[in-house]
Order: sequence, then C-alpha cells, then structure tokens
Amino acid sequence: MANIIIVLILVALVGYGIYSYVHHLTHGGGCCGEREPAEKKVRVADRNRSHYPYHAVLKIDGMVCANCARRVENAINRMDGYWAEADVAGARANVHCKEKPDLGQLKEAVRAGGYTVLSAECAEDARHAG
Repeated sequence: MANIIIVLILVALVGYGIYSYVHHLTHGGGCCGEREPAEKKVRVADRNRSHYPYHAVLKIDGMVCANCARRVENAINRMDGYWAEADVAGARANVHCKEKPDLGQLKEAVRAGGYTVLSAECAEDARHAG
C-alpha cells in the first residue's frame, strides 16, 4: 500500500513538472513578464553587416534573462539604421550602426525598454577603418 502511495505522489510531481515546463514555454516566464507571453523578436530588414560601418557597445544593468535581452534588442532594432545583439552573460548590447551612433538616442531607447545603460562607447568598425 505504501508503494502505491509513493508512486502516485511521484506521478503527480512529474505531471506538475511537465505542466509547469509547457506553461513556461507557451506563456513566458522568468524574471520579466512571468504572466505575459514572450515578446516576439524584431528583426532588422538589412542584415548585411557590411552596411553597418559603425559599432557601439552599451553596458546594461538589469538584463538577467533571454527575455530581457530580447527586449533590449527590440528597443534598438525598432530604430532605423541600428541592429542590436544583446549578451546577457556580458550584460551588454553590441549595436551595429549605419551612421555614427547617437548614444543619447540609444540610451533613451534602452531606458524606455525598462533597463539602464551604465556606459556607452562607439567606434568605427575596424573592418571599415581607413
């Protein structure tokens, strides 16, 4: 009798674990937007890196998961002439720019997305430096 009870408890725990995992995948989860679906990725139309001769690196505070990184990327990718790739582990966003970046505009976009830019620097991409 005790074995049956233990098996039923284990089945219930495994069932709950599967339910939680599927719910997390379909409805988002984690630190930002636990009850909201995951935000769809905003893709830039021009994905040819040679069209982006400038580069900016933003150190970002508060980015702790993949949803956070996607929100930062989306905030910047919505801007014309910018293409962002956020790195959660490095707490930064690498931004490819068609023209010399406006750091104030980039900081404001990230702030509007709910994150803080700790530092920002820009440089011409070494591949295009003359």
